[in-house]
Amino acid sequence: MAKFVYSARPATGGDIQTGEVEVKTKDEVLAYLHKQKMIPVSVRQKEAGLNLQIGTGVSTRDVVIFTRQFATMINSGLPLVQSLDILAEQSENQFLRKVIQEVLYAVESGHTLADAMGRHPKIFTDLYVNMVAAGEAGGILDTILLRLATFLEKNDALVRKIKGAMIYPGVIFSVAGLAVVILLIFVIPTFQNMFEAAGIPLPFMTQLVIDMSTFLKAYWWACGFGIIAAVVIIRQVYATDSGQLFIDRVLLNLPILGDLQRKAAVARFTRTLGTLVSSGVSILEGLEITAKTAGNRVIHDAVMGSRASIAGGETIAGPLKESGVFPPMVVQMINVGEQTGGLDEMLTKIADFYDEEVDAAVEALLAAMEPIMIVVLGVIVGGMIVAMYLPIFDMINAVQG
Repeated sequence: MAKFVYSARPATGGDIQTGEVEVKTKDEVLAYLHKQKMIPVSVRQKEAGLNLQIGTGVSTRDVVIFTRQFATMINSGLPLVQSLDILAEQSENQFLRKVIQEVLYAVESGHTLADAMGRHPKIFTDLYVNMVAAGEAGGILDTILLRLATFLEKNDALVRKIKGAMIYPGVIFSVAGLAVVILLIFVIPTFQNMFEAAGIPLPFMTQLVIDMSTFLKAYWWACGFGIIAAVVIIRQVYATDSGQLFIDRVLLNLPILGDLQRKAAVARFTRTLGTLVSSGVSILEGLEITAKTAGNRVIHDAVMGSRASIAGGETIAGPLKESGVFPPMVVQMINVGEQTGGLDEMLTKIADFYDEEVDAAVEALLAAMEPIMIVVLGVIVGGMIVAMYLPIFDMINAVQG
């Protein structure tokens, strides 16, 4: 995709107008101007400047609002081009406004809506584009857009639940770690100087804490470098297929978090596939899209195994059962859905059930983490305080004796 700046005069007469479009070739700009009944004066490719934008600048909420409004306009009988034009004008997000305008230009140049949206994969995912294509082909674009909005809302709610469950313990342990570092670097040396001046033998606990303080003060840079190196190494390992598979498998088998991630993965898989199948996307294409959006390599491989199984004339349920990731109840319900021809409805029921399971798992996780964090923090901070006061008690006893 390249940006082009154009100057053109309306065919009916008037002042020269200028504008900017993002398309593949100069011919597409000319085709767009012809559709707009404008006579091109000049068309040139815009030079690429320094782009400091991080991310897309468009949230899931922005896409949901756009999708719902788009569906309402199409259902009301407004033409596709007019609907996009109105949405571009009223969009409060400047990044989304620009994307909608580029989609509008592409549609006016003769491309399908799905093809135009497919040029912006960071905003419109494969799932989104394929469902729009199915809606265009079946003449039910408004219905498909409403399903998409509902799917995006529920999927975003699921992601927020998982993040919420991770943020609370993460913040607590981060603050606790910072408190321990401050104690070791600034507080413990004061006690160390006092004990050295008194010349008394130190208990093992006290000596251990003082040694930790001395090491951290001398080699704090090595500790920081080690943490950064560990993060980089893990990221490099995760970038490989085998490393990603190993780490994702470990995450799924963690004592408490693993169960939560497994339930969330099942909910995401069933809702995504159910939405695609009910929208008219073929089962093979639906499984491929679902695998890409799984967010876990173990789930991805299991879903792609099911796709290969179907391509070979077998069922979805077999490979899912063999993967060991999906609970037996899920596999059996999918199998029943396949046999009765109601796979999309069965997948939606499973997704609704596991959404509730995720809610319960998050509540259980937070309920279990709170006492665990209190105990861990109490042992660490309390242990350091006790270790520092043990020699003081010995000094008091020696004076009294």
